[in-house]
Amino acid sequence: MSIWDNIYVLTGAYFVLAVLSIVIFLAIFEVVTKYNDWQEIKNGNISVALATGGKIVAVAIILAFSIYHNDSLWSAFIWGAFGFGLQLIAYYLFEFFTPQFKVDEEIEKDNRAVGLLSFLISIGIALVVGASIT
Repeated sequence: MSIWDNIYVLTGAYFVLAVLSIVIFLAIFEVVTKYNDWQEIKNGNISVALATGGKIVAVAIILAFSIYHNDSLWSAFIWGAFGFGLQLIAYYLFEFFTPQFKVDEEIEKDNRAVGLLSFLISIGIALVVGASIT
């Protein structure tokens, strides 16, 4: 019997994978945005919290779908990275398809409509990516 056959060990490993993936992907997202996510959240910027929260939930959704389909830890991480890459593409497409305003600037100004839409785009993309995992 392998250590990976123990459901508690495997659950712990997936938990560690999820936390590390979220931390890594949020660090990358922090570089992409033009504002300091955590400082804005500390200052009470709901829009940044929504956009950031959407990214956290999106990565978790993609990892969950990967786990549901009995993929390995490595596969779950790869799907998480692929899904996050698609999240970044969606973020840039959101910016491209809204030329009348700059998404980053509006989120930084705490435009909650833009923050909520960013949140929903992240969740929507995650559900589509997750559903495609076979």
